Amino acid sequence: MTIQQLEYALAVDMYRHFAKAAEFCKVKQPTLSMMIQKLETELGVKLFLRNAQPIKPTATGLKIIEQARKVIYQASLIKDIVNEEVQSVKGTFNLAVLPTIAPYLIPRFFLKLMEKNKDMDIHIHEMKTAPTLSALLAGDIDAAIIASQPVESELQGETLFYEQFLGYVARSEPVFSNELIRTADIHAERLWLLDEGHCFRDQLVRFCQMEKVRVKQAAYRLGSIETFMRMVESGNGITFIPELAVSQLGSEQSELVRPFAIPRPTREIVFVTRKDFIRHKIADLLVKSIKASVPEEMYSLQVGERIA
Repeated sequence: MTIQQLEYALAVDMYRHFAKAAEFCKVKQPTLSMMIQKLETELGVKLFLRNAQPIKPTATGLKIIEQARKVIYQASLIKDIVNEEVQSVKGTFNLAVLPTIAPYLIPRFFLKLMEKNKDMDIHIHEMKTAPTLSALLAGDIDAAIIASQPVESELQGETLFYEQFLGYVARSEPVFSNELIRTADIHAERLWLLDEGHCFRDQLVRFCQMEKVRVKQAAYRLGSIETFMRMVESGNGITFIPELAVSQLGSEQSELVRPFAIPRPTREIVFVTRKDFIRHKIADLLVKSIKASVPEEMYSLQVGERIA
């Protein structure tokens, strides 16, 4: 049994197709199939039901694949230990970032960080919270930036900064004339909000006590903050934006921004890793670069702010 055989098995499980798995592993399909067969012969069990469409693991195969993930992750830590000992930042580092954070945070620090550290190879993955945490636990990514402290016992979080939610209001809306937004002024049917599963949406719905919210995008199931901002700018409805987005707005767009009245809904932006995480050199560089890219007053929860 080899690490390579286990990697091939994981690829087949991921793609449920031998040809696609071989392409992913950058080998020819007969080579991958032969390695899987050798592994099955050595173990004395079938890992996959090949007559199924798509291919799927056997009951025993599922257990072996799950263990293989753990083995490959632990094996990957060996190089990390060596790199950490020599304070090297070489090697691929996979960082997941929420789609409601990435467009406003990544441009602030990423290019400058990479220019100063030519050996770094950071891959950014935009992912929602639930798949991000699953990927962290599985060892598929090295770290994540999410909008809450992790509750999983295997994970740990370091607060990066606190960020307010702000209203983005069309000029035609009655609340546009208000300097501040109050939750009582918000009518759910006038809102553009992200689909369920985005913590950005879930936190705001909870804060505004709109458990039965029926938002305007009933016929627009897939959306982004940027899409909804364009809808508001066209004169239609209200949406919410994160505080860091304001610096990217033009003068006319800035006129549509309205802060909340106290208490102001705020989210905690957190850098999350596994507790057995080793690559502290890269993590420290990332954390320092991110903090240096945001205003110092965002480092702590301010008077009048409340976690949504």
